[in-house]
Amino acid sequence: MIHSCFDTNQLIFKRNNMFPMRVVNLSFFILALSTWLIAQSNAADLTPSPHPSNMPPHKPGQSLSRWSHETPPTQPPQPAPSCECEPSPEDFTNMKQYEAYKVIKRFKGIITSDPLNITGTWVGTKICDNDEINTYRGFYCDTPPGTTDLTIAAIDFNGFHLGAPTLDGFINGFPDLALFHANSNNFSGTVPDLSGLPYFYELDLSNNNFSGPFPTNVVPLTNLAFLDLRFNHFEGPVPSQIFYIGYEALFLNNNIFDSSIPASLGSSPVEYLTFANNRFTGPIPASICNTSRTLLEVLFLNNQFSGCLPYEIGYLRDLTVFDVGMNQLTGYIPLSFGCLSNIEQLNLAQNSLYGMVPDVVCQLAKTGNLVNLSLSDNYFTSLGPNCWDLLHTNVLDVRNNCIVGLPNQKSPIKCHFFFSLPRHCPYIAHMPCEVNPRRNATCYDRTHWPWHFDHSPPLPH
Repeated sequence: MIHSCFDTNQLIFKRNNMFPMRVVNLSFFILALSTWLIAQSNAADLTPSPHPSNMPPHKPGQSLSRWSHETPPTQPPQPAPSCECEPSPEDFTNMKQYEAYKVIKRFKGIITSDPLNITGTWVGTKICDNDEINTYRGFYCDTPPGTTDLTIAAIDFNGFHLGAPTLDGFINGFPDLALFHANSNNFSGTVPDLSGLPYFYELDLSNNNFSGPFPTNVVPLTNLAFLDLRFNHFEGPVPSQIFYIGYEALFLNNNIFDSSIPASLGSSPVEYLTFANNRFTGPIPASICNTSRTLLEVLFLNNQFSGCLPYEIGYLRDLTVFDVGMNQLTGYIPLSFGCLSNIEQLNLAQNSLYGMVPDVVCQLAKTGNLVNLSLSDNYFTSLGPNCWDLLHTNVLDVRNNCIVGLPNQKSPIKCHFFFSLPRHCPYIAHMPCEVNPRRNATCYDRTHWPWHFDHSPPLPH
């Protein structure tokens, strides 16, 4: 660089024919240039050298090569940013499983509680290869009729304790779903419209946090064979249309339903029927006798049913459990109850029933399957001959009645007050199984039979 400067100045100099003034100027320039070179040399002496005396303390295992003035230090390589790549349709066995994957992923995003880490198993593309423990717990696959595509056909979340504000967009997101069971979770919101699911036949939403009126979205589900709404907060009336659906089991107990039971109950082909622990009012419909071809168990206990105990109950020849305990029913036990040849559990306790306990009912413990006859907390005044035998075998419970000579009965004053009130229930002195023992599947016209209204039953002696 210095050499170039001199060359340049030499050229300038020659071009000016070396006049004496130019020589003076050149001498001055050389002096100034020398001074500048000395200053630059002194500045260079002030730069620290890589001598050990100028280095920071050396740490064991640390290379000294990074102090070299010849190559700058290099940065360690940075790891590539990780990403969770979204699977494509080609990663799945078929498009139905891919669409199911998207529905599950959306639902997973709104889960509010998952104490058992169930959703942690909802990963990967093997939707239908689950082993019930490690992959997609709760989902089960099958091949719908007329197709060859394996897809989600059943969901069983029983006991998972999952929480979500809605099931809309989830249950109805699986077009081939046949059943959904979700007992003991923390789901809420409204029941989705499931009318677009042609194979759907079982819905269990028991023990959750659903509320509001009866979910009318289940009414159009004419193929629904199993409906379980127990242990929620549904309230208000029960629509009459639900009894036209072909249920095998209908569980409505432990809610806040507060209407009367519609007469359409008799149109139901139900086998297991539970209305217990609600606030149902009014009489038990006499039309219940039209369910005699199917009904096996019925639970009406702990409601506010009133009126007379229907004679038509006696037509339910296949009935094994009948429970109307803890209501406001009154009247006699109809003699027709002696036709319940398959009854095992008969609970009429905690009502306002009165009169004699029919001997034909107590005989069912000897000729039929009766193992428990609960009549406590009523106003019965006497027992048939066979009933006394059941007291010794603990089949019959008649505590807190008005039966003279038995311990643990109501006081005479309380019994007298009850019988001083008017009563209106009829007494029918016939049994349907005696009148027509082979054909009693449907209700008879009770106007063909004589009855009388008992306004003054005998008081206990």
